Amino acid sequence: MPWRRKEKASEKLYGAIVAQARLPVFYQEFGVPDTLEGRYLVLSLNLFAVLHRLKREGSQAQVLSQELADRFKGDMETVLRELGVSDLRIPKKMRALAASSAALFQAYEQAFAAGEGTLAKTIADALPLDEGAAARAAGTRLAHYLRESARSLEKEPYAALHAGTLRFPDISGGELRDEPRD
Repeated sequence: MPWRRKEKASEKLYGAIVAQARLPVFYQEFGVPDTLEGRYLVLSLNLFAVLHRLKREGSQAQVLSQELADRFKGDMETVLRELGVSDLRIPKKMRALAASSAALFQAYEQAFAAGEGTLAKTIADALPLDEGAAARAAGTRLAHYLRESARSLEKEPYAALHAGTLRFPDISGGELRDEPRD
């Protein structure tokens, strides 16, 4: 319909990232707590995978990357409001959240470059779980998932991403599949 505005690629991509992060397998099979903090971590991992892929495109993907980051920020602000944070406290909470998100994404980037063991430890440290076997196991599974997501996204042409098309690897049943799901 002509009166509807065309959905931007960043909105489509962010929607796909959120849909992926909401898959029950992360919470039922991977061991991530189904809490606000656990969901934030899974969302941030999936967003990181896409932003990591877009980095490869250099300056032509900067606008799309920034739009995704802005959409993430807006989503986090909405969550804070829904949790009842007052309008006067939102700016302070958003600054703190932005700083912690930037630190988390930087930690993911460094750990990703260092290898899967370091990545697993970084993710385990960020998980809202007590230190121990559960956090290590979830961190290991999520690190493997993140690496496979990055590999899968590397195969996606930039034109598809720019059009808002995104395919993550299939993780139904807690196991990674070679074929991405639509």
